[in-house]
Amino acid sequence: MVRSLWTAAAGMIGQQFNIDTIANNLSNVNTTGFKKNRPDFEDLLYQTLKVAGTPATEFTLVPTGIQVGLGVKAASTQKIFSQGSPQNTGNLNDVAIFGEGFFRVLLYDGSYGYTRDGAFKIDQNAQIVTSDGYRLVPEVILPEDFIAESLAITKDGRITVKTPRTGTDSIQVGQMELYRFINPAGLQAVGENIFKVSPASGDAIAGQPARDGMGQVMHQFLEMSNVSVAQEMVNMIVAQRAYEFNSKAIQTSDTMLGIAANLKR
Repeated sequence: MVRSLWTAAAGMIGQQFNIDTIANNLSNVNTTGFKKNRPDFEDLLYQTLKVAGTPATEFTLVPTGIQVGLGVKAASTQKIFSQGSPQNTGNLNDVAIFGEGFFRVLLYDGSYGYTRDGAFKIDQNAQIVTSDGYRLVPEVILPEDFIAESLAITKDGRITVKTPRTGTDSIQVGQMELYRFINPAGLQAVGENIFKVSPASGDAIAGQPARDGMGQVMHQFLEMSNVSVAQEMVNMIVAQRAYEFNSKAIQTSDTMLGIAANLKR
């Protein structure tokens, strides 16, 4: 009887973790380039009361054994890197990736981070940076006298501007690169829309946009979150009901223990 109490408690803990993951997805429904998390669960150890194949008679074996499960636990959370919807912003500093790949940025500690968030800015040094000031890699330094309205980025990542000196002619000032991974789900999310390389993700593979399997970049677009509010709400309802069912199992076990305790009366 006590076994069922612990099993149901493990189920409640698992569903609480499920709700936590769903809540994080919903809270980031408007986060640029956000990729939703999916929790994966696995069953716990089993208590074996009878082993399958135990001799029943001299000539027969027990076809199935008796095992009792002991609950559930969270096995992993996986980032789902499906394409988010591109949104036309009209902002000359915005860039979206359509297809596979990440932008590389230089973090304050000198290491590299990778992001799908293309809401770039131009800092006081005329460099392209993220909203948190991380510089785009390879670095792009715009001419001090460039005409802001002339900034253009082609689908293959070429960055061009015009200056008073060049007149109507555009000059190329930089080339964007994208980076992909053998196992992007193995990347470590560190916040600020940044991922870092981990042993599970493999090393970054560099490439030019729109070539060799890399996605293309879309100027004046942003990639929105790939969270589906309707799907997350359905998942929340299922998780809530599963949590309720496990709590009912605890109440039922408690009632049965109470009946057993009162047998003498």
